[in-house]
Amino acid sequence: MPNWYYDKKDLRSTPSARDGVDYETERRYRKEGARFIMEAGASMSLGHNTVATGVVYFHRFYMFHSFRTFPRYVTASCCLFLAGKVEETPKKCKDIIKTARALLEDDKFQSFGDDPKEEVMTLERILLQTIKFDLQVEHPYSFLVKYAKCLKGDPAKLQKMVQMAWNFVNDSLSTTVSIQWEPEIIAVALIYLASKLSKFTVVDWVGKQPEHLKWWDMFVQDVTMEILEEICHQVLDLYQPTQAGSAPPDSPPQLPPSKASPPMKRANISPITNKNSPNIAAKTPLPPLPPTEIEANPIPKHITTENPHYPYPPYPMHPGPPLPPQSHGPPLPYGTMPPAMPPQPPQTWQHYQHPHANKYYPPGPPPGRNPYYPSQ
Repeated sequence: MPNWYYDKKDLRSTPSARDGVDYETERRYRKEGARFIMEAGASMSLGHNTVATGVVYFHRFYMFHSFRTFPRYVTASCCLFLAGKVEETPKKCKDIIKTARALLEDDKFQSFGDDPKEEVMTLERILLQTIKFDLQVEHPYSFLVKYAKCLKGDPAKLQKMVQMAWNFVNDSLSTTVSIQWEPEIIAVALIYLASKLSKFTVVDWVGKQPEHLKWWDMFVQDVTMEILEEICHQVLDLYQPTQAGSAPPDSPPQLPPSKASPPMKRANISPITNKNSPNIAAKTPLPPLPPTEIEANPIPKHITTENPHYPYPPYPMHPGPPLPPQSHGPPLPYGTMPPAMPPQPPQTWQHYQHPHANKYYPPGPPPGRNPYYPSQ
């Protein structure tokens, strides 16, 4: 199984960073793509697991590709399309595109190109290869409910704290915590954050043991306060108000999709050798290789009748003997019936003359109905 968890150094050396996108801009792109998936999922009445799976696919995809190469809204639509099939809540591609058209502005929807459906369907193959067909994703929601059931305290305050923690899990999808820590640790950290903000102190819990210093020691081992604080700070940074004078810059010029340049072709563009990268010279193409023996003598293709490129039959038919000319006479005038056929002699029952036939079947006509079955 591939390792889908990265540290801070990996998040600052992504393909987008090597392609000239600074760290804060990449964080904003990830946040916009994740928010788009959540808004589209809510508009289409998709469950929280489907939306969370699509967001995790989105974050994993851009650990291998650049935002300059693949437009984030097309990738987000593709991730939601694949997540719906994985979580058994499928939606048609045209419905997702219709929802994206309603949510996005005209300049942002231009990245879908002239054929948005073909763009999303083509990008789905790249997405599957990028995430290495590892489709099953666990989320903090189930662990959040599991851990909350073990806590003891005032039911009203506990319910308020759990609801706040659930909202924090939803908002954490806009960050990269899902590709930094396991869902169990994220659930513990956000319960801890919600308990601090709601002033709900966890004193007792089900299954408490003397060696358990904190309530989460029963579920997760060796989790330090530094890890919990780091997760909490990343989520709280989402609520920081932006300054009026620091408006986010526009998106970088993205390659417009078209049938002549589909995403599969753009995927082969390396971020290091991109012409938009600063101070990097483009590599000269290699000369073509000489033809080999296999290319000189190609293997003939199997021609079948199912191939529309070859006419049927795929080989010339051998002409048979010419038919004798038949004279039908002059055509009959309109409204006249053709002459009736002459009466034929009645056909008699012909027995197969086998040397042993008389031993089993007596001569004569075939036997009648079985007497054991009454007549109908």
